[in-house]
Amino acid sequence: MCRWLAYVGRPILLDRLLFKPENSLIDQSMHARRAISVTNGDGFGVGWYGERPEPGLYRDILPAWNDDNLKSLAEQIRSPLFCAHVRASTGTAISRVNCHPFRFGRWLFMHNGQIGGYDRIARDLHFAIAPEYYAARIGTTDSETLFCLLLSFGLDRDPEIAFAKTVGLVEKTMKAAGIEAPLRITAAAANGEAIYALRYASDGLPPSLYYGSAKGIRLTDGSDLTEAGMDSLLVLSEPLDTELPHWAKVPSGSILFAGPGAVEEHPFTPAPPAA
Repeated sequence: MCRWLAYVGRPILLDRLLFKPENSLIDQSMHARRAISVTNGDGFGVGWYGERPEPGLYRDILPAWNDDNLKSLAEQIRSPLFCAHVRASTGTAISRVNCHPFRFGRWLFMHNGQIGGYDRIARDLHFAIAPEYYAARIGTTDSETLFCLLLSFGLDRDPEIAFAKTVGLVEKTMKAAGIEAPLRITAAAANGEAIYALRYASDGLPPSLYYGSAKGIRLTDGSDLTEAGMDSLLVLSEPLDTELPHWAKVPSGSILFAGPGAVEEHPFTPAPPAA
């Protein structure tokens, strides 16, 4: 499985969160503490919002710990909202187009988990993607298919409904195909203003997901994230330090809204779209 984080708040340099904390995302790419797969070296990606509505994107197949370009960019890019992901492939090819985050228009999307039996239902799920989004699917992952389905079911209009319809359709398709393996999701979609994150699994055992303020994070160089401000928020696969009271665990079967200084948590129920 993969590890990811999403930040929203005052603009900060990316390296302050990607490299500096004691359990930074780059550290998690080598030895994650709360994942089945300890190493996440099958590529990485970072997407950030700057001067334009559409986000910037940098992805590569190198392990995140071994890419000097990533470190150099992270030292220079300052953003009020960014997403970063380190990948552990669940079977699809290690290629740049399969690395997260995925981008369409103003949206970024990243995912940790798996659609059980995806190879048996991929064709059916692809038919459910709206024509205007189908060409955006250039990789082979179940994650990118989820993103295209979210867009098809109105991610721009109502992210919570889009997530409910997407997960509902996937579970309905899995059931029709007789697939017993679970659907497991922790995913984030961002639009430059807010982050929408889901933690869900059909067997009640989703990957880990937490949220908390970036301000109180302990950095290895002895500094802190004062520049982040109290209104900063992180949604992430696992805590960036050992100060566990600083982090809130997202309950299984929940969807989260995170904006500057605001976080809302709601129960999540899949709702397959009408035929």
